[in-house]
Amino acid sequence: MEPGKDPERLAVDLRFDVPHSARVYDFLLGGKTNYDADRDAARAAVEAWPGLPVGMRHNRMFMHRVVRHLVGEYGIRQFLDIGTGIPTPPNLHEVAQGIAPESRVVYVDNDPIVLVHASALMKSAPQGRTAYIEADFRAPESVLGAPRLHEVLDLTKPVAVSLIALVQFLRDEEDPYGIVRRLMRDLAPGSFLAMNVLTADTNPVQLAALEQEYTSQGIPLKARTKAEAEAFFDGLDLIEPGVTLIHHWRPDEDVLADGLRDADIAGYGGVARKRA
Repeated sequence: MEPGKDPERLAVDLRFDVPHSARVYDFLLGGKTNYDADRDAARAAVEAWPGLPVGMRHNRMFMHRVVRHLVGEYGIRQFLDIGTGIPTPPNLHEVAQGIAPESRVVYVDNDPIVLVHASALMKSAPQGRTAYIEADFRAPESVLGAPRLHEVLDLTKPVAVSLIALVQFLRDEEDPYGIVRRLMRDLAPGSFLAMNVLTADTNPVQLAALEQEYTSQGIPLKARTKAEAEAFFDGLDLIEPGVTLIHHWRPDEDVLADGLRDADIAGYGGVARKRA
């Protein structure tokens, strides 16, 4: 726990009797940081859409591929991972530092559950550095203005912003597009935006049931079309293959051999570079 954190506040925020999106995600990935309410909500969500666990695993695989390509092909050595969630190995810094040990990663979340487990995100290779900051994606200035961010990352050099399984929890009235634009606005040319976006395009009936199930559990969920997913990258240069279903984004052999149908996946993903 970070110094100065109020344990009573954490005790209130950690409501184990109410399902939480991070713990539901953890359960579906096979993690152990979840409770009865989360497991019940997860099982109900899977009943609504049986492909949910597969989709969540492919969210992680997409992130791993993105990081490998950005480090290996584009020389990126700085990452800003927002909406980190409960640590699930391999975490982003483990993938990046496995290729370039000098890589630096800042994780961001406003979830006290993640805060409790943040020590797992701080085990950097000695040549690099990692940090965790508590800030709210909905308030980009709280992220970009955090002193700890500037201790670890040099924003005069390219940074890759990672938004994985995050914007689906933002309603349109919360201006997710404006938030993403603000995050990218002051970053150096050559920076990247990497993100995925929940969609119902591949399986409208079951995804509508999933949205309804999550919302009934107090976790608002918003699926978007391909055009709406592409709009997050407006003003940036998409790298190949553009915005695709996540299992089509530069797939590894294990993904190609998985026998997935598009109907099993409910997420578009893309990576784009900020122009010079």
